[in-house]
Amino acid sequence: MSKSFDDLLAKVSQCSRKTVSVAVAQDAPILEAVKAAKEKGIADAILVGDEAKIREVADQIGMDLTGYEIVNEPDDIEASLKAVKLVHDHKADMYMKGLLSTKDFLKSVLNKEVGLRNGKPLSHVCVFEIPGIDRLLYLTDVAFMTYPSLEEKKSIIENSVEVAHACGIPCPKVAPLAAVEVVNPKMPVTVEAAELTKMNENGEITGCIVDGPLSMDLAIEPEAAIHKGATDRKIVGDADILLFPDIHAGNLVYKTLVHTTKCKNGCIITGTDAPVILTSRSDTFEVKLNSIALAAVVAESLKANK
Repeated sequence: MSKSFDDLLAKVSQCSRKTVSVAVAQDAPILEAVKAAKEKGIADAILVGDEAKIREVADQIGMDLTGYEIVNEPDDIEASLKAVKLVHDHKADMYMKGLLSTKDFLKSVLNKEVGLRNGKPLSHVCVFEIPGIDRLLYLTDVAFMTYPSLEEKKSIIENSVEVAHACGIPCPKVAPLAAVEVVNPKMPVTVEAAELTKMNENGEITGCIVDGPLSMDLAIEPEAAIHKGATDRKIVGDADILLFPDIHAGNLVYKTLVHTTKCKNGCIITGTDAPVILTSRSDTFEVKLNSIALAAVVAESLKANK
């Protein structure tokens, strides 16, 4: 089981060499991450975009492009479609956003002819290594789905469980979070959390243990469960996956962790035929590299399960 990003990188080394297709690759932080991923044996890359600009940026950061396949396409929209088609056609294993708006990048992911949709709802999973916590935490959805319905939350769980399985957790514990750990009809989030728990107990959600509603402290802090007399719960401070009720709760926790702790994280979009790496321009180089590593492990699992 991967308990840290070092463990995750070690797991990557056991996988077959992967290739990431980058849409509109003429971006220094992206090229730096791609360069490091290649040097560490995580993944090779196909760089799609304006070749002259890609070479100019590579020269600025001292990156030798020998050994990289470059697909010259100056138009950003066409570049995204060519890049995603490489993954669609199994010439690359994962798809990464470069110097392109998120809106246009997602349009290429959802393209009916060359995109990566497989009928599942798309959702975002962010994996965190946090000082003081003895395992990786999987936060979802902190960036993509805004106000998920009950059925969408079921899909978010299923998507994130696939990621946790790929990272070596055979039966991850999923905590549908709320402000309280008891069902309150006046708080719909708690009602839905209880329904998700029943779905898991009835076999409608498999491959994991779901226990909700749970407050954040009961989900991640064993001592809190003792103090609150909640040691009879299926999750006693040992949750792996934190399911947030909406994007506000998830995003606020995500940014609080990023900006106040010395944590590591990597993020991907799931529910697609291949992992999709959607990082922000404000994300650090390390986040981009960790996201490529995470995507490589998930790509290996998807390949093994097909």
